[in-house]
Amino acid sequence: MTMEEYLIPAGFGEIEYIEKRSRFIGRVWRVKDEAEALEHLRETRERHWDASHNVYAYRVRSTGAMRYSDDGEPSGTSGMPVLDVFRKAGIEDFCCVVTRYFGGILLGAGGLVRAYSRSASMALEAAGRARMTLLNSVSLVCSYSQYERIRAELPLFGAQVEGTEFGADVELELRMTPESFAGFSKRVTELTAATALCEVTGKSLCPVRIDK
Repeated sequence: MTMEEYLIPAGFGEIEYIEKRSRFIGRVWRVKDEAEALEHLRETRERHWDASHNVYAYRVRSTGAMRYSDDGEPSGTSGMPVLDVFRKAGIEDFCCVVTRYFGGILLGAGGLVRAYSRSASMALEAAGRARMTLLNSVSLVCSYSQYERIRAELPLFGAQVEGTEFGADVELELRMTPESFAGFSKRVTELTAATALCEVTGKSLCPVRIDK
């Protein structure tokens, strides 16, 4: 797996707005594979079976899978503009579906491009952005008397707690950036007089929200 960082939707986003009596509903999901994207599309089509159009675009970074559809709108006025919103934002691993209920007033080609682009952009803003960031997986073993002091330090180093086990000692599974680990390891040594065990057990790309 490549360790190159990239951007993804932080979560699910949904918006709705009216343009000249046409109702547009934009939805964005983060997806891990093409099957997940197609499932979101299927669910949306079932939910909005009576819509005029269910325009979509998705891309999966790991396989390079990418598809888009105008779903009956004039060619080039909807699917591609939706895809372009994510291309320009540098977003990967996404599925976006924009549902339209026609309001009786024609928007014209330019109007359609603007409406679908706006729907996708607003849905992406609602979902938020996260960066797939290279993080260290860290194992920390300490005594119960040391645990509270160490736990208070975790937010200062941006450490994410993935798991905690309470046995003879306290075992923490953490994730943090390589840069943070250097300072954190030093701090743990200071707090515990080097009696706590703190070591890197692996590295992986993990989502870190960047627009809270």
